[in-house]
Order: sequence, then structure tokens, then C-alpha cells
Amino acid sequence: MNPPASLTPRRAIAITHGEATSDGDGVKMTRLIGSRAQAPVDPFLMLDFFGSDSANDYIGGFPDHPHRGFETVTYMLAGRMRHFDNHGHEGVIEAGDVQWMTAGRGVIHSEMPEQQSGLMRGFQLWINLPAAQKMCAPDYQEYKAATLPVEEAKGVRIKIIAGTRGAITGPVKAAHVDARYFDIELTPGARFEEPLPADHTAFFAVYEGGAEVPSDHGQQSVNALSLITLGPGEAASLTAGPEGARALLISGRPLREPVAWGGPFVMNTREEVLKAFDDYRQGRF
Repeated sequence: MNPPASLTPRRAIAITHGEATSDGDGVKMTRLIGSRAQAPVDPFLMLDFFGSDSANDYIGGFPDHPHRGFETVTYMLAGRMRHFDNHGHEGVIEAGDVQWMTAGRGVIHSEMPEQQSGLMRGFQLWINLPAAQKMCAPDYQEYKAATLPVEEAKGVRIKIIAGTRGAITGPVKAAHVDARYFDIELTPGARFEEPLPADHTAFFAVYEGGAEVPSDHGQQSVNALSLITLGPGEAASLTAGPEGARALLISGRPLREPVAWGGPFVMNTREEVLKAFDDYRQGRF
């Protein structure tokens, strides 16, 4: 479903390229949000892309580590990741699956690749929680690839993970920010458009091929592993280049609250972050 032509396009206000980094036990990844090039985009704190066919780049995984005060969204494109936490939750995230974890008042978890070799590829997004929900009980929304609805039209395939497109609604609920999370695949020259609430911040993360987006200087070309932050307007649009394109469209309502960020803890004040470190050290997670 395309928006009416009269809708004002959201133009690119920043285009940044991912920054190579590592996390966990040396897992190599590309940071698209939360890097020196691209600061957080309220309410989105961080977005990492991991993708390699060399086991040495990821096999160490992410051993036990804590979180408090935000959500992590893991979306696998290839490979398998096993999750454990200190509350007894365990599961495997496979290609095409999504795990939307609300850390709330605190979890200690690990995310470990299962195979010894082969492609490991996907995204992890961090979404802030409002002050009133930072100390909620931890929770999970986990969906297998086959349960995620897909819309297909000429040259366009859209997997809808969260939010609504036309008559189709993704299974993940994220009411605190009214999140949209779409995975878009475009054949060469195909165009995607989507109306978005005026109060949402929004971005595209292009991860395969290349595309064009409207900007103040006309259509601007972007390549894979670029983050396109969108300005005000009514509709997001993306046109694939000659190789086609794959991209995420993510949007949400900003919280506009103070952010105090200390490693794995995201709170509203420094005192709350220090309390989180103390609670973790004292075994209160």
C-alpha cells in the first residue's frame, strides 16, 4: 500500500556509514547507531550489524553480561544464537527469527553462536524505556520466521516485525514508543513508501545493495551499511539502485527524557546508574 502522492516526503537529514567495532568476546560488528559518526536517535540507543562467514569473527559470542533500563531487539538473518538468562529463560534465535527482550529492572544473559563455522548475520537494536518502565519485570517477545507476516508486491517484499502497514500488523508490541520495524527487500529500481506518524523519529539502515533517498539536494545515493536519518514529513521512501537493496525501516515515538548511560545500564540519572552497578555486584538482578 503506497501513500498518496500528496504526502510530504521525509528527507534524509543525515547519512552516516557504519563504524567497525567489537563487543562481547571479540565479536566483530558494524555500529550504525551509537558510534562517533551517529549518536543515538531517541528512543533508539544503538544499532549493530554483525555479518561474517569467518567463525573467528564471532564464535566467542557474548558471554554473561547484565542489562537494565532498556530493550534489546535481536533479528537474525543467518546463523543461530542461543540465549540464556539468570531467570531461567533459554531459547535459540535462528535465521529470520526475532527476539525482543525487555531488560527492565535487570537480567544477566548470554548470547552464544551454536555452530563452529558458517555465516552469522543479523542486527541488534537497543531501545530506551521510559522512566516509569525502567524497573519493570524482564520480559520476552520471541517469534519464529514463519510467524512474521510478509507483504509482497511487484519488486517489493516487506517483513513486518512490529507496527502496522495497511491491514497487516507485526506480532511484536512496543506501545511505549509505538515502534515500527520493517525488513524491506527491493529488486533493482523498485520503490518503497510508507506513511509514518508525524511525531516519530525514523531511519533506514541499508545493509545490502544500494538505494536512493530524497534529500534537500534531490535524490541521494547510499551504499550498504549506511544509516539514513529521516527528517520531518509524512512518508518514508526508498528506491533501489541497479543491484537492488535490502534495508530496515525503523521508527518510534521519542521519549524526550534525560539519558544516563553507563555501559550495560541506561537510566535517567547518574545515581540510578550507580545503583544498577551496585545491585549487579550485590547479586540483586
